[in-house]
Amino acid sequence: MNQPDQTSAPDITPSVGGAIRIKRVYQTPSAEDGRRILVDRLWPRGVSHERAALDEWLKTIAPSPELRTWWKHDPERMDEFAERYCHELDTEPENREAVEHILGLLREGRVVTLVYAAKDERVNHARILAEYLREALA
Repeated sequence: MNQPDQTSAPDITPSVGGAIRIKRVYQTPSAEDGRRILVDRLWPRGVSHERAALDEWLKTIAPSPELRTWWKHDPERMDEFAERYCHELDTEPENREAVEHILGLLREGRVVTLVYAAKDERVNHARILAEYLREALA
């Protein structure tokens, strides 16, 4: 899987429907974010619910604890992690429900910002999830 080169909250605009964006929870929310969805299993440290300004929290769409522990955000494991994570998105019923929910928003033409807490703006599961959703809409 090719990883995006951008380091700021990029738009990943599918050919059909709305726009997918990703953004760190520590960045200032903006009106352009559209529907802000936290896609982490754990609540981000040091961030109040008010400051996060989320519309919803989809814990189930995050990588499983076992997969996250194996990965450790190691850039060398990014490709294998992406394969394993996409497999979870394809096969786990809770993941499928969350994916279908976001795809429904995008098909309605909504802007969806996937909010995450990882320190590295290039090595994180939200980038993989955004690409997965884009491909699902194609």
